[in-house]
Amino acid sequence: MVIHVTHFMVAGHLACGRHGDTLVSTTDVARVKCRNCRGTEAFREARRLERNAVRRAARQAAKAAHAAYHWRAAWLQKLIDMPGLQRLPRGFKGQPYV
Repeated sequence: MVIHVTHFMVAGHLACGRHGDTLVSTTDVARVKCRNCRGTEAFREARRLERNAVRRAARQAAKAAHAAYHWRAAWLQKLIDMPGLQRLPRGFKGQPYV
């Protein structure tokens, strides 16, 4: 049974400094198994950048979801501001006339 250790590739070289054509390498930080590669500054920086990118994408998605519901509040305020006995859809608070 042959166990392959996956190394971290950065700028065309392995982060741990090993050489060889048969060594398995990747730039995906989640697949790296070499302990020496995981201890290098290049790997830690790549992992930090990837983590920050995921967090940034999550914040952007949350902003987009929040902006999608903003129209409802504006429409509700427009209906409330209208003079007279207008009828709001059921379930809205502050409904002046039913």
